[in-house]
Amino acid sequence: MLPVHSDDELAIIGARLSESGALGLLLVQLDVLAKIERRYGPEAYQAALGTLLKLIRNVARETLPKRDVQVTMGRGGDTLLAFLFRPRSDRAFYTGGFQELRDRLTVELVHHGKHAVYPYHREPLLVGVGGAVALFNPNVKRTHQILEVVDLARRDAELETRLRTRERGDQVLQLILGETLTCRYEPIVDLETRTPLGYEALTRGPESSSLRGPDRLFAQAKEVGLTFELDCLCRQVAFAHASCIPHGKKLFLNCLPASIGDPNLRGDGLLATLEKHHLAPEDLVLEISERESIENFAIFREVRDSYRELGVQIAVDDAGAGYASLEAIMEIAPDYLKADMTLVRGVDNDPPRREVLSGLSGVASRIGAAVIAEGVETEEELRAARELGIRYGQGYLFGAAIAGDS
Repeated sequence: MLPVHSDDELAIIGARLSESGALGLLLVQLDVLAKIERRYGPEAYQAALGTLLKLIRNVARETLPKRDVQVTMGRGGDTLLAFLFRPRSDRAFYTGGFQELRDRLTVELVHHGKHAVYPYHREPLLVGVGGAVALFNPNVKRTHQILEVVDLARRDAELETRLRTRERGDQVLQLILGETLTCRYEPIVDLETRTPLGYEALTRGPESSSLRGPDRLFAQAKEVGLTFELDCLCRQVAFAHASCIPHGKKLFLNCLPASIGDPNLRGDGLLATLEKHHLAPEDLVLEISERESIENFAIFREVRDSYRELGVQIAVDDAGAGYASLEAIMEIAPDYLKADMTLVRGVDNDPPRREVLSGLSGVASRIGAAVIAEGVETEEELRAARELGIRYGQGYLFGAAIAGDS
């Protein structure tokens, strides 16, 4: 069983149960809190915890008087508890209002809880909200009754989490089977002439779906073990609609390291795909995200060399966005380094960013790679990038992405 935060608190809650004759408990399970503490320390943990407790308290107090709401946490530190004290005679609350409050809290946590854990956790917040009701029994110790209702709510939250995981899995599976992705192509231009070098394929989920954005889409696919299948579909859609790209321009295609082994992306399979869509190997640049781990660089280099024999080029995406950048750059020795937009944004008046971009440009020059500045939005950023020796850029400044042909 999962006890509440302190013995004194447990006694107070037991007394309130005896007084009201019943209580409702909403229990929120957030494993992410423990991860934040281990990775970023107690201050980050306390900041996220405090914001989440306040959110839960505010939602509950929209329905119940302040004195009827007590929000605390379990001793494990990653379980948040909202005890709701209403008289046993309040049948409307226990037969309907309690569930409505639970549903509303779930929605609020999904939509606003992510702000509480940002920037420590950037993926969608997975929330399990469990509920249980305790009716006071004078023959059982109060503390035992509280521990029992907490355990019931915890098990209910675990069940809710499993059900939501299954729903998310079905959602991604149906999207993949239905091939309901769209694709747009964003220009990558020469900063001197503003003529396109090529276009990056940007895949999106259905317009009205919660999986519209690629971050949410891939996070949900990862959760249910369908990342490889989704990545393959993204490439399939990008190839299928690439005829909108002007002849002779490069197609920049995102690819997870794990997908490099896909037969349709290797040797004869790749050549057949390119021929089918009227593309030459020299037209293709595979983007490997720096944020994704490459478990075996020796194997990856062999694959990279086989691509280069065909004429296909390699780019490291999001360079500078994480700790593994330098290792990935050295081991992969790519043809292009795409400087992450967090380095480019405001570089014209930010000396530290200029230094990092200058260093990245120097590394690229030494290994024979060209730098592409991502997220260029202003003329000042463009000018600063050119001053740092960066040849190519990508971003809103160069026009909207073009829609893929149907």
